[in-house]
Amino acid sequence: MVLSFQLREGFQLRRVMPNYLQDPNSRNHASLIEWLNPDYNPEKSGARKVRVACVQYQMRELTSFAEFERQVGYFVDVAADSDADFVLFPELFAVQLLSMTKTKSPQEGMRQLAKYAPRVVKLLRTLAIKYGITVIGGSHPAKVGKELRNICTVCLPDGSIAEQHKLHITPNERKWWGITGGNACPVIETPTAKIGILICYDSEFPEQARHLADQGAEIIFVPFCTNDRQSYLRVRICSAARAVENQVYVALAGNVGNLPDVENMDVQYGQAAIFTPSDFMFARDGVAAEADSNEETVLICDLDLDDLHEARALGTVTPRLDRREDLFKVLATVAKPAAPEPDPVGPLGTQHQWVAEVNPEGG
Repeated sequence: MVLSFQLREGFQLRRVMPNYLQDPNSRNHASLIEWLNPDYNPEKSGARKVRVACVQYQMRELTSFAEFERQVGYFVDVAADSDADFVLFPELFAVQLLSMTKTKSPQEGMRQLAKYAPRVVKLLRTLAIKYGITVIGGSHPAKVGKELRNICTVCLPDGSIAEQHKLHITPNERKWWGITGGNACPVIETPTAKIGILICYDSEFPEQARHLADQGAEIIFVPFCTNDRQSYLRVRICSAARAVENQVYVALAGNVGNLPDVENMDVQYGQAAIFTPSDFMFARDGVAAEADSNEETVLICDLDLDDLHEARALGTVTPRLDRREDLFKVLATVAKPAAPEPDPVGPLGTQHQWVAEVNPEGG
């Protein structure tokens, strides 16, 4: 009778123990039962943790490409010595190569810089293979057909390469450099996590980050390049918002220092940071780590992917689950891209276009 009640209340029968006590009714047997605590969380075995290194990259004049190679190689070596899984470089970090060239205008400078794209990609790929680390190559201008694109190259330890073209182009980039926006927004599978890339201004558009999160991204990397604190804060605040609303980690890396002889890229302001969802299993202020501003350094931080997925399902708030899809929809339409001229960096990939639909009737 008692056992029936206990089983009905959720107790679990583990085993029957013979010769436990003198009891003719049970023939000297006893039952071992367990009452499960619904609030108990067993220890995780083989927790999914990754280590991220964000390079706060100092602009300096160069006299040769070999100097650039040594500087980039040094930072990858530092990240690898710290057992990092990812090393993130800033947007347009190779612009210091223009200190070796005389150009008549910023647009001419960007087109000159684009000629270095194959060498930069080769360098990043070589370092990724050598150190067994995923190198997120900030971004670099490159020719795609007749257009000039701002492209982040992601080099994996096995030598494979993925790309993210900057989608949203600032008025300054269009006016001074002639940059054109891309059309693809892929999630990139790496050995340790699914990642996405938002290049600087892209972080200020919620739909791109939402698309990446919907496709499974766990970490979004934001290489940026800003010239003052106001510009930086736009990227920082928007990136923190993307972390909260999509329940992903967001890592930032930017340039610091000055390039006096490079027009329109002479002053840099940066502060590397890593943002988390704002919930009890993360840092109280939603900032996992941040560097001192405007100092050349490497910010290194461990991220727990199990915590991320637990927050998505059991967090104080669950924006991944609580979206009103009966009212709002974000659609990613896929189209085949037009055949481009030969691309020195890689293929264009799939084109995406976002359309927001609002149903005022709620049905």
